[in-house]
Amino acid sequence: MVTGVADVLQVENLTTCVATRNGIITAVDNVSFRLSRGATLGLVGESGSGKSMTCLSIQRLLPSNSVVASGSIRFKGEDLLTKTPRQMEAIRGREIGMILQDPMTSLNPVFTIGQQVGEVFRYHKNSRKRDIRSKVLEVLNRVRIPAPAERYHSYPHQFSGGMRQRVSIAINIGNHPDLLIADEPTTALDVTVQLQILHLLREIQQESGMAIIFVTHDLNLVARFCDDVAVMYAGRIVEKGPVKTVFADPKHPYTRDLLAAIPRISKSGDRLRPIPGQPPVMTNLPKGCRFEPRCRLATERCREAYPDWVAQKETGGGLRAGRRQWGQNDIAVHRPSGRS
Repeated sequence: MVTGVADVLQVENLTTCVATRNGIITAVDNVSFRLSRGATLGLVGESGSGKSMTCLSIQRLLPSNSVVASGSIRFKGEDLLTKTPRQMEAIRGREIGMILQDPMTSLNPVFTIGQQVGEVFRYHKNSRKRDIRSKVLEVLNRVRIPAPAERYHSYPHQFSGGMRQRVSIAINIGNHPDLLIADEPTTALDVTVQLQILHLLREIQQESGMAIIFVTHDLNLVARFCDDVAVMYAGRIVEKGPVKTVFADPKHPYTRDLLAAIPRISKSGDRLRPIPGQPPVMTNLPKGCRFEPRCRLATERCREAYPDWVAQKETGGGLRAGRRQWGQNDIAVHRPSGRS
């Protein structure tokens, strides 16, 4: 994480509950992290781990059957949970942007690209009609849409997947937000286009200093693009810290298994190492550690109680216990109960 700069976002003990037919589930359970200006946090984990619900909670865009039960979300020093709906509408799209997974469904098929990109200037900047076109062309050029003046009146279906995602980025960076939430923005794209989109986001970040939350299943992309990583499992963050530290020396068995499951071209003869079992049913969580039923290192203690947070600081000779501080060399993990 970038140090020496005030935090753009501070999420503390965030808990989000969802009402279902089978009962109340805690989709986000006591999640905490910080994000500084110009830094990128990778949020990783299997489907259903709570990544997207965490992002929707930050944006106050939860479904009607969901509610933030406790915690705080401080954006530039102000708690978003105390904001009125009208105040949040002013923040979303202007100070916080969000790129969704599939641009074909996030873009409106009946409006032109120019209309959709121009909407952010009409709503948030109250721009005059004759000024909107020039602003739209400027931001389309910024995200490298070829011949933006010619594509101004085109519709989403006339663009490729990569070009549609660039349009989504243009909509979300037009007002120079301080925070960009990218919820699996490259999942539907081929590898070459994925890298182009990531390079584009990196360039925009370096120019503007915005912070990014990057939600993904792809640990290789996290290694390329992110400064810090938070690993989620069954609604909780089980490990977080600088990407290089976590990937080089993962502490939680779930993080280790995720990294071990990555295919390696250099070892083409090796069999893949999938994580056994399935994530728990959220309405019937294990009493102890939620990863215990799938963990090769689980002991009886893991079945009885969930491990406490342990803050560790990297030193020249390895890792030692320390106070809960957050800096360039800090890493926080859930230490498995059965290990010293």
